Amino acid sequence: MNTLYLDNNHITLVGKVTSEKKLSHEIYGEKFYVFNLSVPRLSGNFDEIPITISERLITETGLPLESKMSVTGQFRSYNSYEGEKNRLVLTVFAKNIDFLEDQEAEIPVGKDYITNEVVLDGYICRKPIYRKTPFGREIADVLLAVNRSYNKSDYIPCIAWGRNAKFCETVAVGTEIKVVGRVQSRQYEKKHEDGTIENRVAYEVSVATLEVINKESDENEVPEENKEAI
Repeated sequence: MNTLYLDNNHITLVGKVTSEKKLSHEIYGEKFYVFNLSVPRLSGNFDEIPITISERLITETGLPLESKMSVTGQFRSYNSYEGEKNRLVLTVFAKNIDFLEDQEAEIPVGKDYITNEVVLDGYICRKPIYRKTPFGREIADVLLAVNRSYNKSDYIPCIAWGRNAKFCETVAVGTEIKVVGRVQSRQYEKKHEDGTIENRVAYEVSVATLEVINKESDENEVPEENKEAI
């Protein structure tokens, strides 16, 4: 079991602040705030990703709207209780932030400049769901349990594509895997029992590469040609 928790879960983001910070919670007198970071994709679209940050990391300049920064930390989850139901909430917990030197320049996007990368080492905690889109593209939904300090775990939804998706269909619950990918945001509609519709945003890891850890034989390893780029 990997107990190097910073190695289990590490994320790097570069983006632009698109919301005012608001108080999230307070622990032992330390306040934590949340704000949104808009992170560019290669396609030209953006992912709006929630960031949780300690007041200790916020300097006198604060978190000005439209300011550009890099964030390193962990992709975490917690349960939000709504009446008798609970919902998995995902956020990036910031360990460090740095404002970009050139605030006027566009954020470069490309293979030589990482704007969105997450590395997770965890355990498959329910059977992956394999399916095909109407256009025939293969997808697998994978829920990964990632160990954190103080006997906690983060439950991170991941999406694998193509041959990676086909491979996930055969991987047993409890298998330890390492994935590298990016965090993406996706809008969807939640229909309630009273007929009302609520617009929500889901967050998940789009898997670029994956490998089985502590494998008993090479048969469990994802072939190199199955490792797809984002």
